[in-house]
Amino acid sequence: MDKKTKQGIIKSTCGLCSVGCGIRVYIEADEVVKVEGDPDNPLNRGELCTKGLASLEYLHHPHRLKHPLKREGERGSGSWRKVSWDEALEEISIHLNKIKSESGAESVAFVHGAAKGLQESYLSRLANVFGTPNVAWQGHVCFLPRVLASRITYGFYAVPDYDYQPSCIMVWGKNLDATLHHAYKRVIDAVEKGSKLLVVDPRETELTKKADLWLQPRPGSDLALALGMLYVIIHEELIEKGFVEKWTIGFDRLKDHILDYPPERIEEITWVPAEKLRQAARIYAEHSPSCIQWGNAIDHGLNSFQNARAICILRAITGNLGAPGGEIQPLSLPLFGRRSSELELIEKMPPDTWEKRVGAEMKGLPMIRYVQPQSIIKAIIDQDPYPIRGLYIQGANPLLSYPNAQKTYKAFMKVDFSAVADMFMTPTAALADMVLPVASYLEFDSIVTPPYSYPMTIVQQKVTRVGECRSDYEILAGLAKKLDLGEYFWDSEEKCLDFVLRPAGLSFEEFKRIAIIPGSLQYRRYKEKGFETPSGKVEIYSHRLEEWGFDPLPTYQEPPETPYSEQALAEEYPLILTTWKSAPFRHSGGRQVNTLRGEYPEPVVYIHPETAGKADINDRDLIYIETIRGRIKQKARLTKGIDPKVIGVDYAWWFPEKDASNLYGWAEANVNILVDDKPPYSPEMGTTNLRGSLCKISKVGDNHDLFRHATI
Repeated sequence: MDKKTKQGIIKSTCGLCSVGCGIRVYIEADEVVKVEGDPDNPLNRGELCTKGLASLEYLHHPHRLKHPLKREGERGSGSWRKVSWDEALEEISIHLNKIKSESGAESVAFVHGAAKGLQESYLSRLANVFGTPNVAWQGHVCFLPRVLASRITYGFYAVPDYDYQPSCIMVWGKNLDATLHHAYKRVIDAVEKGSKLLVVDPRETELTKKADLWLQPRPGSDLALALGMLYVIIHEELIEKGFVEKWTIGFDRLKDHILDYPPERIEEITWVPAEKLRQAARIYAEHSPSCIQWGNAIDHGLNSFQNARAICILRAITGNLGAPGGEIQPLSLPLFGRRSSELELIEKMPPDTWEKRVGAEMKGLPMIRYVQPQSIIKAIIDQDPYPIRGLYIQGANPLLSYPNAQKTYKAFMKVDFSAVADMFMTPTAALADMVLPVASYLEFDSIVTPPYSYPMTIVQQKVTRVGECRSDYEILAGLAKKLDLGEYFWDSEEKCLDFVLRPAGLSFEEFKRIAIIPGSLQYRRYKEKGFETPSGKVEIYSHRLEEWGFDPLPTYQEPPETPYSEQALAEEYPLILTTWKSAPFRHSGGRQVNTLRGEYPEPVVYIHPETAGKADINDRDLIYIETIRGRIKQKARLTKGIDPKVIGVDYAWWFPEKDASNLYGWAEANVNILVDDKPPYSPEMGTTNLRGSLCKISKVGDNHDLFRHATI
């Protein structure tokens, strides 16, 4: 790299999602001219998804926020004026300190969203030294149930070992082609070499077409399906007896517990035929080694944590934990990194302050240090247990991502003061009092440890900077100074990253030269020191969960608003709603990027032709989808790849081409208007029910092309 004039190729990491794909950034005459996958990166091996390939469109988008903006006029009117960074941070600090002095630090909440990385911990660090326990995120419906269930059951987060040929792969609740492309390629390679493939998904995907067996459960019933598989494997003595006897506790209790879940009962709950369930259990248990690639769908409901627990137990009793080609333990470089107490300064939050958090009555697992979004919204609207008066929102768009979106809108209109840091003006940002322009991943340095699969630590490097944009670290460090908390942040982002790398004995400057430090995949590591649990074994029956007041064995609970929990409601709302992510977008992001929007120009709802025919709906018709909370409009897409009793609704839609004064059409097609934020929640996680609720559909009378794509 020429340091006088930037020219050359820089290794870095794509930050458009949290997968952590390696990239090569090409620079000519100080300009970034190309981003491509890094063939030397063992995770993505040179491949990039459609989002990553659009990196330069994000970077140079004409509608990117480039200067701090202060609201003028009524909230949501779309009227703004440019201000300096000093004025913006000064005003935010004045409002937050005023609220703190009048109502207590807990009356300010910090919110972060899809930007998964060190920036989350920077925000938590500021919240902890500011003194508020109220930091909200989406972990309770995204990944965290699986992480905590894994750690409580056997002490680590297991990942599939695709490098050693699995005999069987089960993909559960994950559309790999759209959301984890490098794993999709590994699965396809394994299948072509002879691996059996089982897929659990309510709708047909590219992967279900390649499966030896496709299980199509009723959305929201995954835990029952897992318990049914456990029944078959135990009843037919397909367990790995040596491992179970030596390395597990509580198997006898599970054996008795599972008697409540025979395949015939599971068929009634899940709609998966009993014989197909038996077949799937046999294939998984008899083709060793086997692995399970699970996904976000498992996290979305009352049973989220226990869904993951049951799957963890499946892995254990079949002897696949630690086995080559099974489920193995990834080990990466030691860091003071994301979620570490050293980086987040958790000790600055006294226990009595933490107990004052909103939603404390839900308890939840004791290791959770975040509050659920529904508790923040309730505190703003109802001032219960006290008012939340101020919000700082980082990389999140809650109007599109929080359940019961109309309630979220009401709260954001009511709050005394809010500031939003983002790359673009979003519906949520349009309701803020101050909007701050955030740097893209090409514009700041960081350290990335991919969370989902191949263990390694990789560099993210700043190669350019647009306008007056700042990284989240720079923004938060600047705000900390204004709040008289500057002593808790380093003078530069590089010094912060030096601290993160301290356990590894590296400086960030040294790490940049290395770029990638591969970790290791540990086979049967438990044979050396046992499992990282109190007993040193896989805890099928969890005494810790029992002591904390939770189910020690996974027990299926029927979610609310289903044909079985509310039969009268099902007469008026006869269909089951589910939703999923689409490949070009990450949550609500990317709909202003022309390449991505061109691939997926409008929101669509997938409907079986038989169901559509009963409602006089044709393919491409504009239709209403309605629940007891409201209705939205999307375009019908007819497919036989979904159950006639189920519809699949697109997620997180808004329209950047529309006017800011109507918040970019945030309520027209937003599925979160349809889902509820009320209990019952997952008792361990506080997870709301996002899939499997009752709905109905009807044809829109004036079937004009509401969603015609315009160039952004």
